[in-house]
Amino acid sequence: MTEWDIKKLQILRTLRDRGTVTATAEALRMTPSAVSQQLTNLAKQLRVPLLEAQGRRVRLTDAAHLVLRHAESVFAQLERADAELAGYLRGEAGEVRVAAFSTAVPALVVPAVQQLRADHPGLGVRVREAEAGEAYELLGAGDVDLALSLAAHAPPERDPKFSRVPLLADPLDVALPAGHPLADAPGLRLADLSAEPWIFGGSGPWSEITTAACEAAGFVPEQAHSAAGWTAILAMVEAGMGVALVPRMASAERRAGVVMRVLAADQPRRHVVAAVRRGAEEGPALAKVLGALRQAAVRRETVQQN
Repeated sequence: MTEWDIKKLQILRTLRDRGTVTATAEALRMTPSAVSQQLTNLAKQLRVPLLEAQGRRVRLTDAAHLVLRHAESVFAQLERADAELAGYLRGEAGEVRVAAFSTAVPALVVPAVQQLRADHPGLGVRVREAEAGEAYELLGAGDVDLALSLAAHAPPERDPKFSRVPLLADPLDVALPAGHPLADAPGLRLADLSAEPWIFGGSGPWSEITTAACEAAGFVPEQAHSAAGWTAILAMVEAGMGVALVPRMASAERRAGVVMRVLAADQPRRHVVAAVRRGAEEGPALAKVLGALRQAAVRRETVQQN
């Protein structure tokens, strides 16, 4: 029977995800030579070539991709085994590490942690603020147990490494200066603001969300100013420098000189999801954290509808 070495398979998987031996070594805290040696040994054990030269880099062979397709099932089963072993503790002790984007921390994570402290005081949650790309790198590397992100920037549902859990559809409202002519216009639509100067990030998720929402309404927004944080964006709106789309989850940042308008017919939304390594969601501690996040999302949606 062919010998399968889990540690070496994990190295091969990381190489597939990171693309280079150097990046793989950095992710696994190994030397590049050690990575190469382990993969050479794995190829000998499996009796198939796993890597081939591609210029100054290497690429995985078809045989390597075949091996990894089967290995993903093994990794998922090992996660389930860990989850069942943790079940002896009934999820009442230990620590769950959560990475979440900035507005999700006060809107979802903090209420969930407060509930868990009351219901399961022995279960700790360690929170780390991280945007989408970083959150999934941390999750894939095992540095966190759960990642909160936007669905548009999460790994695809078919990704064998992760399980995704929908949490919340967060409406986007329009921020206008208090004296704007459309501040109290009835039936406001996004298209009514097509000629306005817009404020949003120069790149990244929020730039893409704003641009996509405006394009769906039939226009390309003119970016007058660029900012990443809600404090800066709303300060510029208040000063009459432009208008902006603002997620309702960022309501704590709102200012007195800014009018928030709910769009009448073309309300855009961003979808918030949680992700865990596939199989790990069966662990009782992680299941309790996911449950608390779901309840926090339901409470927020109820408040938003009222």
